[in-house]
Amino acid sequence: MDGEPGGSDPSVRQLRLLLVLAEELHFGRAARRLYISQPAFSRQIRRLEDHLGVVLLERSTRRVQLTAAGEALLPRVRAMVEAADQLREAVRAEAGAPAGRVVLGCYITALPVITALAERVRARHPGVEVVLREVDFVEQTAALLDGRVDAVVAYAPMPPGIQTLPLATERQVVCLWEKHPLAGRTSVSVAELAHLPVIGVSPLVARVWRDFWAADPRPDGAPVTYTGHATTTFEGGMSAVIQGHGIRFVSAGCRELFPRPGIRYVDVSDTPVYTAVLAWSSARRDTPEVAALRLAAGGMVGRGRTDPNPRWWHTEHTESKGD
Repeated sequence: MDGEPGGSDPSVRQLRLLLVLAEELHFGRAARRLYISQPAFSRQIRRLEDHLGVVLLERSTRRVQLTAAGEALLPRVRAMVEAADQLREAVRAEAGAPAGRVVLGCYITALPVITALAERVRARHPGVEVVLREVDFVEQTAALLDGRVDAVVAYAPMPPGIQTLPLATERQVVCLWEKHPLAGRTSVSVAELAHLPVIGVSPLVARVWRDFWAADPRPDGAPVTYTGHATTTFEGGMSAVIQGHGIRFVSAGCRELFPRPGIRYVDVSDTPVYTAVLAWSSARRDTPEVAALRLAAGGMVGRGRTDPNPRWWHTEHTESKGD
């Protein structure tokens, strides 16, 4: 539909179009600014003039200009649009909707699940800006707790004090230096990787998370050997692999997202799936921003949902107070 049917009162949308046209004084530019076609824009202005019973614009092939009546009505039109906007914000506030923006963190902002989640938030709250902020392995928890982000998209498990909703699952792959003897394989087992050092992450990262991503301990209970290259970023780990320092376990989606010279992604046959989750601080669970994200994520829950704990990952293995 190009617009609302005629009637005795103009619509807020028509008034808003008039304000933009008064600024641009050009139908084409005004239409492009609002992402609608010029014919549809012109029809709405004509209908507004019909509603009001007055000519608002002088049109010619060279220019568009407000009439005296249009100039006189403009302040009242602006006041009506502002009042409508204030009413909309008040309704959102009463409904618990976020007022301005939602800040969502992730250490891989290119994940398709983030795009899907952001689109769901925008669909439910068209006036809300979804801001994506890249965070490193340490910040994905710290930024939640200090309020720099409203929530993060991360991979389970998360430490105590953080609540989650599952979004999607992915298989696990191992990153190998391209010249490694196993790099030409299509699949390997954890046992075949047992002798290879793992590029770990910073000790500032919660132990429950860093152990899980290193597959530590291994299925037979053996400890993992780490390199001296503890990282805080995804890119830092990838660089260490390219230099042949060790291996990294990552989600299978990285194969398409981050094809790199010097790296080979090989499936791991006997490790668990990774579960991408929406995570937030339990203290901020009911804020409008987190509530909007939780509501949007709720429609994604259950798609391929799988227990994030592998059969050899001990569920009683929790982060100690000293970490």
